Amino acid sequence: MDRVAKLASQKAVVIFSKSSCCMCHAIKRLFYEQGVSPAIYELDEEARGREMEWALMRLGCSPSVPAVFIGGKFVGSANTIMTLHLNGSLKKLLREAGALWL
Repeated sequence: MDRVAKLASQKAVVIFSKSSCCMCHAIKRLFYEQGVSPAIYELDEEARGREMEWALMRLGCSPSVPAVFIGGKFVGSANTIMTLHLNGSLKKLLREAGALWL
């Protein structure tokens, strides 16, 4: 849990992902298309990935990936991020976190 919290606070946007997950790919692409350069941690490629996955599930992320943190705070998974994007509030969160300048 401490490792996830530490990693999540190191950059304005952090995504915990799996390289084989299609929803993770879609969420990463959404952020790139918004002009955001998130820190991405592929849990299936991390030495302690399984441990981090359990920590994400304890935080309430179900499924465990993609798990998106903005400004060090857990925002949600794919459904939440897509909802925020569609209703226009994702850009506001990104600006407040310093991930977007315009």
